Amino acid sequence: MGKSIVVLGDSISAGYGMSLEKAWVNLLQKKLSQENYSYQVINESISGDTTHGGLARIDSVLKKHQPTIILIELGANDGLRGHPPLLIKKNLRELIKKSQNAGANVVLLSMRIPTNYGKRYTDLFYDNYSDLAKEMSVHVVPFILDKIATNQHLMQADGLHPNGQAQPMIVENIWPFLAPILSP
Repeated sequence: MGKSIVVLGDSISAGYGMSLEKAWVNLLQKKLSQENYSYQVINESISGDTTHGGLARIDSVLKKHQPTIILIELGANDGLRGHPPLLIKKNLRELIKKSQNAGANVVLLSMRIPTNYGKRYTDLFYDNYSDLAKEMSVHVVPFILDKIATNQHLMQADGLHPNGQAQPMIVENIWPFLAPILSP
């Protein structure tokens, strides 16, 4: 089996509201090819997924694909539903642990959420990603929608999902954190 990158995410990675060809995961596959990296990108993202949902299927995903690298883009739906930040952190920690035990290099894709539940909740939610990156020695992308989420021209009408124009920017936000762990 060749080298693979599994993306375990929610609607942001599932390409919500657009054709899959335009979604960032597909664009990442194209960039890897252009840069002469021979990885297969496998998208195991489900719109609406939570860290709990990711935990429910991580074992079968790891067994099926045996990824070299796993990009974990989960947590936003937990945060939008007001799940306790400590529970989100516990679930993300378990996802990382299971992935590492399966031999995968982990990259956490941090998300931010609107301040509906107040600044304290929002900060606790966001800090989970950097805290876990330090604790578990994994790479972390500070915010995959950086320079996107605050630009209405790059967002769909719902204000939560990036549009097709934003998808290449997501790849560019992830690339500096992914490239150092790729092997030729």
